[in-house]
Amino acid sequence: MSMFRSKKLDLGGFVNIKVIRDHTKRKVFEQNETERQALRYIIRNTLLPQRARAQAQLQLSQMHCYTRPTQIKNRCIAGGKGRGVFRDFRMARYQFRMHALAGQLPGVKKASW
Repeated sequence: MSMFRSKKLDLGGFVNIKVIRDHTKRKVFEQNETERQALRYIIRNTLLPQRARAQAQLQLSQMHCYTRPTQIKNRCIAGGKGRGVFRDFRMARYQFRMHALAGQLPGVKKASW
C-alpha cells in the first residue's frame, strides 16, 4: 500500500519489493499496536455494555490488514528470502553459512569434533 510507505526507507542489505512491503507492514503494525490491543481488551471485557463491545469489534474489523501481526513475515536481511530463516540471526540458511564461514557472526564457528 503506497499510503503507508515511507519516503525514506531505513533498510540495510538486499532490497526488493517483498522486503519493502514487509518493512512497511512492520512499521504500520508498530504504529497501530496499542490501538489494536485496546480494542481487543474492550471486546473481551464482559463487564462492558454489549453496544460498546460491538462498536470496538466493528472498529477492529475495519482496520487495515497491515495492522495485524499475522501479516509480518520473517525475511532474510541479507538476501530477502522468506523461507529457511533463522529467527535469532534473521538470515536464511545459505546467508547464515556464508557469514559464519567468513567470521562475520560473533560467537558462531564451524563445529568440529
